[in-house]
Amino acid sequence: MFSGEDLEECPLSFRWRWTADSGPLGLLRTRVLVTLLFGGGLLAMWWFVDLEKQQRLRQQHMEQLQKVALGQGNFSLLDHRGQRRTKQDFLGSWLLLYFGFTHCPDICPDELDRLSAVVSTLDQDTSLPPIQPLFITVDPERDDASALARYVQDFHPRLIGLTGALDEVKEVERDYRVYASPGPKDEDGDYIVDHTILIYLISPDGLFLDYYNRMNNQEQITQSIRNHIKAYVRL
Repeated sequence: MFSGEDLEECPLSFRWRWTADSGPLGLLRTRVLVTLLFGGGLLAMWWFVDLEKQQRLRQQHMEQLQKVALGQGNFSLLDHRGQRRTKQDFLGSWLLLYFGFTHCPDICPDELDRLSAVVSTLDQDTSLPPIQPLFITVDPERDDASALARYVQDFHPRLIGLTGALDEVKEVERDYRVYASPGPKDEDGDYIVDHTILIYLISPDGLFLDYYNRMNNQEQITQSIRNHIKAYVRL
């Protein structure tokens, strides 16, 4: 065992190690250091494994979406300015899509107001890309480009209205599994169209990602879209 005289004769570096690393305090420091290193290693390993798992799940999800027979086709319609627009024109942008008609008394305006509010809220977050809102009519016989131009003015300034020939619109409805059936006409020739009431979220790859019904409020839709954007992995 070292005496005080022996310690005095030892090199300075050895004396420091003997006084700092021996005894209860030195042992405690060593244990704490080992614990921190071991715990940090485990945490880093867990984070890496979790990241790999999340990326793998997202990739699997995207592959599954590609197999879903929803919104897989192309479309060619006229916008509210009379210009021909196809699905290819919107690739690279996030889309919020709603099917309705301009003579709808209350539901369609309410849904488009909600859609517009969601887009406006997301616009305030500069870290997110802009969302493109789309409105496709299910009543092309009455909703021509000029009718849509008047109608979309009441909603988000980026809202694009789309119409076309009856067969062109029906093709898009089938592609997104939208139900639309005109009701009987009244004495003035007016009628209501019974149709699917959903807002569709479309990724920049043109894939259907999610839908929102009337049970989803504005905050829920906004947060869902934000989560989809943050988790998005381009194919």
